[in-house]
Amino acid sequence: MKKGFCLALALVVMTAFCVATAFGSDIELWKKSTLKEIIDRGELRVGFEAGYLPFEMTNKKGQFIGFDIDVAKEMAKAMKVKLKLINTAWDGIIPALQTKKFDIIISGMTITQERNLSINFANPYIIIGQTILLNKKHKGKITSYKQLNNKKYVITSKLGTTGEQAIGRLMPKATYKSFEDSTEAALEVLNGKADAFVYDLPFCASFYEKQGAGKLIWLDQPITYEPLAWAIRKGDPDFLNWLNNFLRQLRNDGRYEKIYNKWIRSTNWMKELD
Repeated sequence: MKKGFCLALALVVMTAFCVATAFGSDIELWKKSTLKEIIDRGELRVGFEAGYLPFEMTNKKGQFIGFDIDVAKEMAKAMKVKLKLINTAWDGIIPALQTKKFDIIISGMTITQERNLSINFANPYIIIGQTILLNKKHKGKITSYKQLNNKKYVITSKLGTTGEQAIGRLMPKATYKSFEDSTEAALEVLNGKADAFVYDLPFCASFYEKQGAGKLIWLDQPITYEPLAWAIRKGDPDFLNWLNNFLRQLRNDGRYEKIYNKWIRSTNWMKELD
């Protein structure tokens, strides 16, 4: 009887110890969370690269505008902190996040397995894919990316993007020409110096509407599946949990639809650009 009682008591003590240890670990994890840093600082620092239409752009007044900018504003408002936007070159945006130059990347970043090895992603906030803008001389001749898989065709995209990866994977025989700026890569095709431009659907739609109508052929059927998501540093479950819950709330209270209609369904924002 005493032996059974002692065993039961020992189990209770062990359970209490484990719970206390786990609780203590969770508290220590929270103390290191970026979310706590943001709240204590009173400022959310967002990394992005301006120039990705219609997600992040610079208007005529020199202000940052776009889908992601509006989302960042809503995020800061939900945290009850100020918002600081940090424009960063794409090829250095992940290292900048890792070295704490900012708290989160909100910049139309596609989830890839390679990126996910070094950073964590919240749930996708929009699904897009790569589409193709063709020089008008190919009208009626090229109707699929498969036809571009030939060394005689020059294809452009932006350096370090999933557009570049799609070309390497789906059109490896083509002659690839990379650019540091997506607009420059598209203009290369518009000016007849390249045959095709491969990039994200929203950007291609915006570029075609603004500069390419009647001058380019847009193959608007996506050739890839690409979920875009916010990126944060590894080892921060509290921040990740908050972001996923914020996204769920944003989608279900009408704010997401309002932002989507403003930047994706409409092209009125083009009047704000140079």
